[in-house]
Amino acid sequence: MIASLGPVCGVIGAQWGDEGKGKIIDILAEHFDVVARACGGANAGHTIVVGGKKHVFHLLPAGSLHAGKPVVLGAGMVIHLPTLLEEIATLKDSGIDIVSRLHLSPAAHIVFEYHKDIDAVMEERRTKQKGQGIGTTKRGIGPAYMDKAARSGMRLESLRSSEKDLKKELTERATMAEEMFGVKADVTKELSELLRAKKLLESRVSENTVALMGDLLQKKKTILIEGAQATLLDLDHGTYPYVTSSYTTAAGALQGLGLAPKVLSSCIGVAKAYCTRVGSGRFPTEVTGTTGDRLRERGGEYGATTGRPRRCGWLSIPDIQFAAALNGFDHWNITKLDVLDEEEVVPVGIAMKNGKMIYKEFPGWKESTAGVTSFADLPKNAQAFIRFVEKETGIPASFIGTGQAREAMIVRS
Repeated sequence: MIASLGPVCGVIGAQWGDEGKGKIIDILAEHFDVVARACGGANAGHTIVVGGKKHVFHLLPAGSLHAGKPVVLGAGMVIHLPTLLEEIATLKDSGIDIVSRLHLSPAAHIVFEYHKDIDAVMEERRTKQKGQGIGTTKRGIGPAYMDKAARSGMRLESLRSSEKDLKKELTERATMAEEMFGVKADVTKELSELLRAKKLLESRVSENTVALMGDLLQKKKTILIEGAQATLLDLDHGTYPYVTSSYTTAAGALQGLGLAPKVLSSCIGVAKAYCTRVGSGRFPTEVTGTTGDRLRERGGEYGATTGRPRRCGWLSIPDIQFAAALNGFDHWNITKLDVLDEEEVVPVGIAMKNGKMIYKEFPGWKESTAGVTSFADLPKNAQAFIRFVEKETGIPASFIGTGQAREAMIVRS
């Protein structure tokens, strides 16, 4: 099955993020030569459990745990350097060296502390004006992308600059931040963090990421692309304005890495067997009260980045059909099937009518699926649920997650 994915495989979230992409990426990374992340920033979070130990990533791809494999961070990313340095140090403490195999795009933008302050100011303004904010993580992602679009951001290529030039650039940006948002940037502290990152990472900034990716393909290296956030949060195609600030689709991932569309050989869509969302915005299959609380507790639905409780609800067929059409999924990875083990009835949203979701109800299986690794060993009702998703989307559920551990995955041929 895995061998049929071809030389360049993308893994893309089909809902509002937090689908559990990290686990399938971690599993697949063993079979690919290179692991790459294309977009987003430290507002993303992937949690991997290996040998009972939990690893949480915000910037580095989940596949980074596999020793010896080159790791690429693409131009579509915005990178908070202290967070990246912290993740590198955490891996080092676990005996995993990543610096020597890290390739950073010179065109990736830098997130500074003042971006976080601007994020908070903007969210407060939205809340006052409209009575509701976006629900941002306040990690400075939106403001960093604002600077990028305004052509006033600092990119990783700046790590090649002298201390004098870095201070000059930071001072200019601090002045702009105060004039526009009333935010005072600590230039001395920002410069100190830049110099700390420069010392460790300057040599890891590639000259040209497009050339790097082309060279890897020329050498017949296989590439696994990690998507961040998910399709319904895409800046163009998501539930605007309650979206992230980057392009979270397969096309966006290729753009962020400097890869031509024709090189993508396969694309895996990741969707929970139910659904969650963080922050504001539409969620037609949302459930609250005891049912929502039960899903949240059984699924551990608290943000890996913020710790915020996630809104919970049922799977929406229209949403994943939309994601499949937009990304061209070849396979589904249906995750967290075991979270539904105790449900008497499992509703699935099948269509919108007069602004409300219509449901098809499946009888629950009331048996443990935790750790099951064969589709045939799933309860019949769980099999029927999966087959319905396949039928409605026309895409095989080739990977089915049945727990947190790396080995808790059904792989179907």
